Amino acid sequence: QVLLVESGGGLVQAGGSLRLSCAASGRSFSSYAMAWFRQAPGKEREFVAVISQDGAKATYADSMKGRFTISRDNAKNTVYLQMNSLKREDTAVYYCSADPLYCSGDGCQEYMDYWGKGTLVTVSS
Repeated sequence: QVLLVESGGGLVQAGGSLRLSCAASGRSFSSYAMAWFRQAPGKEREFVAVISQDGAKATYADSMKGRFTISRDNAKNTVYLQMNSLKREDTAVYYCSADPLYCSGDGCQEYMDYWGKGTLVTVSS
């Protein structure tokens, strides 16, 4: 069992930055690929980014490339999402997830083994 707890969400102005964190506890963190998904109001949950177990590989959704950066610290059992140049359309609940397999894309969410409860990011104009 892996417990995931997100933090770092909040209210930010458009153009600003936030860093989300996801702390993991339980079984070996470094054996899991870690991903972020998000769900905007009234929309389906969508893929944001994924990072490999060793942090060497990352994949982003097209709309986040160049603005978001996923990283991890296996010594701290934590994965991060640095979000820059935020837009109003980035407003969403952001979820951290874990799975032994590296998977990118919206369809991956049905395969993810573990999920956090999410953290709300609100971007104001």
